Amino acid sequence: MNRTMKYSLLPAVLLAAAAFAPLSAQGPQPKYKRDLPAKLLKQATVSESDAAKTAAAKIPNATIQAVELENEGGALIYSYELKVPGRSGIEEVNVNAKTGAVVNTEHEGARAEAQEARTEKARTHRTKGSAGTW
Repeated sequence: MNRTMKYSLLPAVLLAAAAFAPLSAQGPQPKYKRDLPAKLLKQATVSESDAAKTAAAKIPNATIQAVELENEGGALIYSYELKVPGRSGIEEVNVNAKTGAVVNTEHEGARAEAQEARTEKARTHRTKGSAGTW
């Protein structure tokens, strides 16, 4: 490779490295489903990773399955779904996205979980149809 070609590729290589650096600096992404609307995430003062640690500490031996950031009853909360091995249904842990405090916990049996999934699917379907864009 001649000297001119080496130096002409240098800006492209540096640009690519700079573009991917923030991704590696953030560390690995969680393996659970995440629904964190950017509009709401800007309002949160507690990071999702810190809220996840709080939720996981509340239910020992559980694995986080999903998180949703939502405005519920005027409060911005991270709503975590955790699965406990050997137990049916899920544990829901809500963490205040502004203070980091656990707002409440609730066990949802398989039946309640299925109903919530149907309600969420219907709500998402209505939202997609009315918004017109993604």
